[in-house]
Amino acid sequence: MKLTATMMLSLDGVYQGPGAPDEDRSNGFDRGGWVAAYANEEVWRFIVSVFERADALLLGRRTWEIWAGYWPHHDAGDPVSHGINILPKYVPSTTLSDPEWENTHVIGGDLETAVRELKAKPGRELQLHGSGQLLRSLLELDLVDELNVELYPVVIGDGLRLFPERGPSHDLRLVESRSTPSGVILQTYRLAGSPTFGSVG
Repeated sequence: MKLTATMMLSLDGVYQGPGAPDEDRSNGFDRGGWVAAYANEEVWRFIVSVFERADALLLGRRTWEIWAGYWPHHDAGDPVSHGINILPKYVPSTTLSDPEWENTHVIGGDLETAVRELKAKPGRELQLHGSGQLLRSLLELDLVDELNVELYPVVIGDGLRLFPERGPSHDLRLVESRSTPSGVILQTYRLAGSPTFGSVG
């Protein structure tokens, strides 16, 4: 399976608490719910098209907890809500045990080994949604094949950012890009190893 990550980001790179004010208040974050003003049908169609390709989900512990508290009670039968509920969900954690949410599997050992084994299974896409800290780790391990970025036209000014001030470098090749009426830019990148550095001219 191809490992595809999808992330909602603000212009200043924040991923924390996009869906609601109380979604993630860790570190005193009080600016959650920043995607609501930009929701539109085209963004929804993009999200549906992504989930239609999923054969399994890879979720960070925090994202899994948020989803487990919401999606089992909001299954509308569509590829997003129904897919999230029925697809295999893999969660790296050393403390989560006996999860009650349907088809949840805990990764308790080495992350790199476990993810490589999942990617070696037959199927279309192993998808990561949100889960910023986990995505950082997977990028450092060079395990991500494609990155979908939903770039929102807002500067949050606080919160957890996907890319640290100092970290590994990545070359990304643009596969697709389009904008929506509300100003959200939907971009798909293919990870292409290390970038080339040089002088212009």
